[in-house]
Amino acid sequence: MTQQQAAATVNGEARTKPVLLIADPDDAVVEDLATALESEGVAVTGAPDGAQGLLQAGALQPDVVLVSATLTVIDAVEFVRAVRLARAVPVLLGVGEGHAEQAVRALAAGAAACVARPYRVTELLPFIQAASPGSRQVLAVGEVELDVQAYQVRVGGRAVHLPLREFELLHYLMRNADRTVTREQIMRHVWHAAATTSTNTIAVHVKRLRARLGDEDDRLIQTVRGVGYRLVTPGTSEIPA
Repeated sequence: MTQQQAAATVNGEARTKPVLLIADPDDAVVEDLATALESEGVAVTGAPDGAQGLLQAGALQPDVVLVSATLTVIDAVEFVRAVRLARAVPVLLGVGEGHAEQAVRALAAGAAACVARPYRVTELLPFIQAASPGSRQVLAVGEVELDVQAYQVRVGGRAVHLPLREFELLHYLMRNADRTVTREQIMRHVWHAAATTSTNTIAVHVKRLRARLGDEDDRLIQTVRGVGYRLVTPGTSEIPA
């Protein structure tokens, strides 16, 4: 089978659903996750080590790659770097206790985000759905561009790395640009938590997001006192303090 043919099929089936490649040395972990995700309409293929993972990544051209921090033969950081040099595909790093240093290096190498291992389907699905065939979407507000599929953000052409939660927060604000969203709406759509949950964490994440985007004077993400926040496009009137 040629690489082009392999990319068009997964396990002999026509490419009609998103494809996830899992590079993980634990076969049981891969099998359990594959069973859970296939019931969600995701085609899953596994690779037991970094070398085979790179071969699979080239042959199948998956929509998302999930790599364990415990990867062997080729370590996870080098694996992330190699995949990202070849294709603009979201690569997630599965981490557990003691993997903080690897997480930092993998993110610097181009990983889209770190996810907890053991894996949770609810945490992986948003990445997979965003990367599904035909779902490519790039949002732009002023100098800020957000690539939903690749989980990348640029400000004035400069790449800006955002942790997963801040990426999701920015995504939600950009989808609602020039509209005020309440703290309760943010908590429900970004944190997937009840509106009664404390929203102090939102203020912390907004502050960090502003700093990463260079929004020192809060002109991009404005606070609507007693209500929530609004991300504004250039030229839009500011909200009175």
